[in-house]
Amino acid sequence: MCGNTMSVPLLTDAATVSGAERETAAVIFLHGLGDTGLFSREFHHIGALSTIRLPHVKYICPHAPRIPVTLNMKMVMPSWFDLMGLSPDAPEDEAGIKKAAENIKALIEHEMKNGIPANRIVLGGFSQGGALSLYTALTCPHPLAGIVALSCWLPLHRAFPQVNDLAILQCHGDCEGIS
Repeated sequence: MCGNTMSVPLLTDAATVSGAERETAAVIFLHGLGDTGLFSREFHHIGALSTIRLPHVKYICPHAPRIPVTLNMKMVMPSWFDLMGLSPDAPEDEAGIKKAAENIKALIEHEMKNGIPANRIVLGGFSQGGALSLYTALTCPHPLAGIVALSCWLPLHRAFPQVNDLAILQCHGDCEGIS
């Protein structure tokens, strides 16, 4: 099955940056609401990530499906799951979050079948993509190398017990109202 992406829908059109050498690790980075994996890939080439590119790392930036987003007056846009509100008490699209997480787990499984162990896979994302990264990693049956969660929240946060063995880097900007 090496190289076969037919059973992993998110890989079909994913923006990827292959390693210059044999790939022994992977970074899967999920974009925010309304964006695409192409921005994440271009950020890798021209931004801060370009200075730390490692020759043995494969970078995968999948695209979210285009769905109606309740928060944005049902406008159809790239979104990992529906958003109904921004407050911590807003209803959440539990079914959509779980389905999106299963799709990301399928991508992780695909990389594992192609020789990259789970403990060499970092899952990350920005905004809604960071939220999905947190949820996916915390529900993944395979321990990942870590999570990079930028400007995001933990969806369905009431469902999680304490997690001790997962490296998480979560960052927010100065203007995000987080204290």
